Amino acid sequence: MTPQEAEKYIIKYFTLTADGAELDLLNNWLAEEENQKIFKTYIKTHFAVNLAMNDPNLDKVREELLKEIRNDTNSKHKVRFLSILKYAAIALVFLGLGLALKNNWFDRETNNMVVPREDVITLELGNGEVQIISEDGSSKIVDETGRIIGDKKENQLVYKDNQKESTPEFNTLSIPNGKRFGIVLSDGTKVHLNAGSTLTYPIAFEKSEPRKVILTGEAYFEVSPDKKRQFVVNAQKLDIKVYGTTFNVTNYPEDQNTQVVLVEGSVSLSEQAREQTDKKEIFLQPGYMATFSKKTKHIVDKKVNTSLYTSWRNGNLVFRNETFNNIIQKLERHYNVVIINNNSKLANETFNATIETDHESIEQVFNYFNKVYRIEYQIVENKIIIN
Repeated sequence: MTPQEAEKYIIKYFTLTADGAELDLLNNWLAEEENQKIFKTYIKTHFAVNLAMNDPNLDKVREELLKEIRNDTNSKHKVRFLSILKYAAIALVFLGLGLALKNNWFDRETNNMVVPREDVITLELGNGEVQIISEDGSSKIVDETGRIIGDKKENQLVYKDNQKESTPEFNTLSIPNGKRFGIVLSDGTKVHLNAGSTLTYPIAFEKSEPRKVILTGEAYFEVSPDKKRQFVVNAQKLDIKVYGTTFNVTNYPEDQNTQVVLVEGSVSLSEQAREQTDKKEIFLQPGYMATFSKKTKHIVDKKVNTSLYTSWRNGNLVFRNETFNNIIQKLERHYNVVIINNNSKLANETFNATIETDHESIEQVFNYFNKVYRIEYQIVENKIIIN
């Protein structure tokens, strides 16, 4: 994408006129780190101008800013979007003066903050013993007998591949809301677990049996090839057999559907409850998403932009024509907060948004929804309440 094209799509993004295809192109452009820096500059600019133009308590700011914009608009040359950087500088200066006059502004901000709950990552051993996994530093993973079976390195567990088990011993890794964590299984398969997810797996796979794991929640898999031992993910009532390498599975208990997005390779889906002789495998092609209805047991697939469904690994939540109810559900999970929606009409309305959960607080997210979509909310007893 050329700089001019990127600029055009950014303008449409801020003016809420971009369609789904244009938002997807912009999202792909943002995969480059350098482009993210450019986009963040536009965000700061847009926020400064938008705040100065819409805050009723900053009439002087708005008046001066409009004067500058009118002067520039009346010039011989058409104003390009990049010239808004000048307005941002003016807006920020005026904002500094205006906000300084609002003596209770900082107190109000402090009193209207949500403090997310801090839950811990846990590892349940085969005997039921539960260990807390610290997110800082490195440590050893030991089994119920005290034997070292792997290492904890920064934000992931890494299991060794030197186990000779007579019977498989299973561990369960649980990731609470508000966190993400990774694991490298004994065969070298990498699993990135999203917030509110659990993975049950053997500490060592049997030599002549399929490699089976059980997932609740969401995970991104990078499966290590092994022609002799197929890799199988059980997602409640759905079995996902892996013939390739990279895919994303979403299977939260509260969801009506299980989704499988294939990035590379090949996977098949089949209903787990069926008898072995009656199982029908539905194969998925790269770039496609399969949706399994937990109610009807039907599987449908469609071509998608896979980055929209895997961006959570980099701390991004991407919503495209997503209902407000679903957005709230994901925000609660990723920020580990409580959100109460008292606006029934809003529940099924659809929205577009891209949120950097690692860099944006939940207050900033709802400030965005308030400024752009005029969604009213308040913070009461550490809960976000939408009216």
